[in-house]
Amino acid sequence: MAKPTLKAVLLSPERAFGDRPLLVVGPSLGTSSVLWSDAATLLSNDYDVVAWDLPGHGVSPAATETFDVAGLADSVVDLVDSIAPGEVFHYAGVSLGGATGLQLGIKHGERLKSLSIQCAGAKIGTPEAWLERAETVRSQGTPVMIQGSAQRWFAPGFMDREPERSSRLLHALRDTDRFSYAFCCEALAGFDVRAELGSITVPTQAVAGAADTVVPPSFAEEIVAGITAGGGTANAVTLGGVAHLAPAEAPAHVADLLRSLITWSESRGAAK
Repeated sequence: MAKPTLKAVLLSPERAFGDRPLLVVGPSLGTSSVLWSDAATLLSNDYDVVAWDLPGHGVSPAATETFDVAGLADSVVDLVDSIAPGEVFHYAGVSLGGATGLQLGIKHGERLKSLSIQCAGAKIGTPEAWLERAETVRSQGTPVMIQGSAQRWFAPGFMDREPERSSRLLHALRDTDRFSYAFCCEALAGFDVRAELGSITVPTQAVAGAADTVVPPSFAEEIVAGITAGGGTANAVTLGGVAHLAPAEAPAHVADLLRSLITWSESRGAAK
C-alpha cells in the first residue's frame, strides 16, 4: 500500500514550536482544514494547532494510487516529523480523520499524548456502500455528493443558522479531486479495527453527535468499550444538536472538550 502525501495548514499563529503542546487535527471525507478553523481559533493561544488535509482535498496533492487508513496514519506521523521532528502530540480527528486517529493509537501510540475521536467508529458503514460511492464519484465527480452530504453533515437548522460556515464546507467538497475522494472511500471500505482497540493505551475521548445518522453515539461507546477492555483510559461524550461535523457545528463545545482532555493528559504525563 502506498503512503499518501499530506500537507499541513497551521491554524494557530506562526511561532516557534515547542513552547506549547502540539495539537494535530484531522478532517472528515470531503472537507478540509476549514472544518477546524473556528475551534482552532479558540485553542490557538494555548496550543500549536496544525491541520492536515486528505489527499486531493484542500492543500494536499491528489492521490495517484490506492492507500489504506493505516497509510494515512503513517503519513500523519511523517508530516509531524517534517514540522517538529520526533514531537509527541495530541490528536483530534473527525470521521475518516478519526479513523486515522484510531490507527495512530494502534500503530504509533508512542507518538501520542491524547486522542479525540470525533464522529467516527472502529468500522464505518459497509464495504459495499463505500465501493459503490467510490465508483459514483469517480464517474460523476464530487458535486454529485453535495446534496446528500449536506443532509448527513449538519443537524437540522444548522445551514439556516450558519450559511457561511456550511457553504465553505460544501465548497471544499465540490473542489475535492474526484479520484482522491474515491481512494478515500476505498480506504474506508477496508477499515475495521474493532479487534485492535484494546491495544490503544493513550487517553482517548470519543465524541459523538446526537443527530449523526452516519456514526451514531453507539459507535463512540463501542470505541470506549474496546479500549477500556484492554486496560486503556477512554470516555464517550454525546453532543446535542450536532450531526457529523462536530468541530464546525459546535466549535466552542469541542474546544472545551479538547482543552479538558489535553490538560488532563499533560498533568498525567508530568506526574509520571
